[in-house]
Amino acid sequence: MKTNNIQSILIANRGEIAIRIAKTAKQMGIKTYGIYTTKEPNALYLKTVDEIVDFPAREKNDIPEFLDIDNLVKIAIDHSIDAIHPGYGYLSENALFAQKCEQENIIFIGPSSEVIQNMGNKLIAKEIARKANVPMLSGSSESIKSVEGAKKVAQSIGYPVIIKASAGGGGRGMRVVYKHEDLEAAYKAATHEALTAFNDDSVFIEKYVENPRHIEVQIVADNQGNVIHLGERECSIQRKQQKLIEEAPSSALSPKKREEITAAAIRLAKEANYSSLGTVEFLLDYKGDFFFMEMNTRIQVEHPITEEITQLDLVELQLNIANNKPLPITQKEVKFQGWAIECRINAEDIQNNFTPSTGVIKAIRVPEGNHIRIESGVKVGSEITTFFDSMIMKLIVHGKNRKDAIKKTEKALNELYIKGIKTTIPFHKAVLTHDDFIDGDFNTSFVQEYADELDFTEDNEDVAAAVYVLAHYYDSYYKPPQINPTTDYWSLNNKLK
Repeated sequence: MKTNNIQSILIANRGEIAIRIAKTAKQMGIKTYGIYTTKEPNALYLKTVDEIVDFPAREKNDIPEFLDIDNLVKIAIDHSIDAIHPGYGYLSENALFAQKCEQENIIFIGPSSEVIQNMGNKLIAKEIARKANVPMLSGSSESIKSVEGAKKVAQSIGYPVIIKASAGGGGRGMRVVYKHEDLEAAYKAATHEALTAFNDDSVFIEKYVENPRHIEVQIVADNQGNVIHLGERECSIQRKQQKLIEEAPSSALSPKKREEITAAAIRLAKEANYSSLGTVEFLLDYKGDFFFMEMNTRIQVEHPITEEITQLDLVELQLNIANNKPLPITQKEVKFQGWAIECRINAEDIQNNFTPSTGVIKAIRVPEGNHIRIESGVKVGSEITTFFDSMIMKLIVHGKNRKDAIKKTEKALNELYIKGIKTTIPFHKAVLTHDDFIDGDFNTSFVQEYADELDFTEDNEDVAAAVYVLAHYYDSYYKPPQINPTTDYWSLNNKLK
């Protein structure tokens, strides 16, 4: 797995994705650089890279390190680093960052800045989708300039409608409107929020699909014009547009519908002149019709479940495409095996409306098995602060079918234990044992609809509490066992033996 051009790579990210990127890059013989920050001086990801670099001294620290375009590029230049991998989040879909890399002859691991710009602007992306004959929701084809214009479009397509920021994402600059009399206030709120969040107050309006399924298709495209898909992922278990549980494939698609939606994703990628990894996101209504929503021009948080069912390394594909290599596999050669589920373990208190939980991790016990994959950016002693995203770990489980995957995931969740902070583990247990989830009968309103039923209580709470007290007693009087610095997972079971 040697590369021709990329000899070194700066990972412009942190946490589990930085560890994930470093793992594959090092296997490919690429030297890896990680970024040290004073907010996370003992971060686990720093132990997995070949070299650690400091940020240059800055007069102002008002820009977070992983959003500081000029200094990230400067680091790469000063250390003669060939490429930058942005991971997900932060600057991964920032066209200016990709453009600055291009100007300095630094390889940006992702599509071109032009493609990022086009697909990041939802109106341009919609036009590309239209040219590619991808199903779309009815609505405005250009930005709405006034309340009067908004009313005209809404009346033509019928309520409910959704107002979206043209340059937006993450639910910001977005408002759902059910009644004509509410449109003006919603329009003003959406444009104000869009301007604040994206420095662009342009919005557009679409027909709102109530309680859809959220289906996304993973595509891979090289610089030679080859485009394939690696199947779809089900992302409907979410809260406030934030995904919590994903699975691959989706139980909502028939073989015929799967063929249609993956073909649509490939057409879109070709029309956009896309290269690298990309994810085309769709809404699926109750009738089984799908509609283009947006395209993510980066690696996804949930990419491991696609890797599990295809046995392909998506980061390796990304790096090879950046090295101008053709895809090593054709569509017919992609083989799908079994079912995979991912649970995002967040540092949040589910009994307090998912409020972020901070503190020091005192113990971690992880499940084991060939069907289990843990991707984590924390270790025993890691401090969870408000500086970063609340996701601290991903539990990925593979099964021979959906029923088997659910059963194995439930068992793995019962064996997963994190002490010192509140986590969403109880929430995941509640979802995995809910009848509607087991039956595949759910949509994006699942968490909101069943909020009162997702307060999971352990059957053996008293026993668990006693174990935790005993563990604390041992913490006080005995030195903990030595741990592997590259994984740093401490097993409560081993300690109590």
